Amino acid sequence: MLDELLAAWIGRQRWFGGKGRPIDELSIDSDVELTPGLRHLIVAVWQEGSRDRYQLLLGERTELPDRLTHSFIGTTGDRHLYDAVHDPDLTGWLLDGMAHDETRSGLRMRHVSGVTIDTAPRSLVLGAEQSNTSLVFGDSYICKLFRRLIPGVNPELEIVTALAARNAPHIARPYGWIEADLDGTDTTLAIMQEFLTPANDGWGLALASVRDLYASRPEVPAGEVGGDFAAESLRLGDATARVHHELASAFPTDVVEMHEIKRMAETFRRRLGRAVAEVPELRRHVTAIEDAYHRVELLTNEVPVQRVHGDYHLGQVMRTPTDWVVLDFEGEPGQPLAERRALYSPLRDVAGMLRSFDYAARHLLADHPQAGQLESRAQEWADRNRAAFLDGYAEGGGVITGADAALLRAFELSKAVYEVVYEARNRPSWIPIPLAAFRPRAA
Repeated sequence: MLDELLAAWIGRQRWFGGKGRPIDELSIDSDVELTPGLRHLIVAVWQEGSRDRYQLLLGERTELPDRLTHSFIGTTGDRHLYDAVHDPDLTGWLLDGMAHDETRSGLRMRHVSGVTIDTAPRSLVLGAEQSNTSLVFGDSYICKLFRRLIPGVNPELEIVTALAARNAPHIARPYGWIEADLDGTDTTLAIMQEFLTPANDGWGLALASVRDLYASRPEVPAGEVGGDFAAESLRLGDATARVHHELASAFPTDVVEMHEIKRMAETFRRRLGRAVAEVPELRRHVTAIEDAYHRVELLTNEVPVQRVHGDYHLGQVMRTPTDWVVLDFEGEPGQPLAERRALYSPLRDVAGMLRSFDYAARHLLADHPQAGQLESRAQEWADRNRAAFLDGYAEGGGVITGADAALLRAFELSKAVYEVVYEARNRPSWIPIPLAAFRPRAA
């Protein structure tokens, strides 16, 4: 009965990765009672011959208050079942378990050595996430619950604990985590970190700056408009370089020889071919993109590689009253864990942030009646903030040589090719945003 209720409910959740496909079977792999009225479940979902596993905090009540009706799953007997992440009367278990290093039937709750966890704050679920669920406890902690489970230690837990042990700046301090064995492998189920308050996310701040620019008189240079973001882009570049330095100090590094760089360029080229077949608008830019990839193939020097962020953009950074903080080191959630933990050139992160500046500049132009008139202002904002970010990256110790510039351009165009396909599939009116990446840029 419970598996049938879950099968009917799970497909409607934002974090469920198999939306749009029928569920062939759902089974319960693990069912652990944590406290009266609260169970921890790991469920296996079979779709088209493949299996994914998800975790759920299952609440049980004889009467469901109005504040929890949106999380209702179903009824068995006289018990109402619901998604208990929304119930602050029960989620205190997360704090208690980590604070006291509890273990329940293979479910291990741990706190970071040397920290003390206050178990008093009550929780509130953040509503913006797609693939995970985050609970904020007062103004102290944020606990990210990984809904879709991938066997292995999550890169975010691995990275932030290693950097915190080095007293590295620019990260949110870790406090604890939850883990269990999945397929015989230690697997991260949740991670709890410092909740940054007061703080603002980089994407929101950048968009506020762009709005100010669009509202200003056309003859006023971007640097003279109120809300100019370039000084923050400079600081963010500096912080990014320092995070890369800390990652290189905390984890192994290596170099990639040129035959591997050529193989990478060929991978970019194959992706371009598939993208052109799906999005014909790309065809007129193929020559310029191919030229950028060919410049990488002509490089003769080895390329240093290290652990990187892996999914770096303005939505992954927060501006506190004192500095920038980098979040979400788990990499691209849709990629295999081994790929997210692999070593890459730090220029991959730099390219991701440069693409994010372009998106911030043009995001508000999608479906805008004056998009044509504002395009030059968007380009001005993007160029100004990209340059400031790169200057800050250099000030923070990041090195971008002439050869690096060719590799950076290839990373950026490969990212833009991916974005074109994504927008064609999901938001066709946004295709002009990544297409703008293929225009020649001012030196």
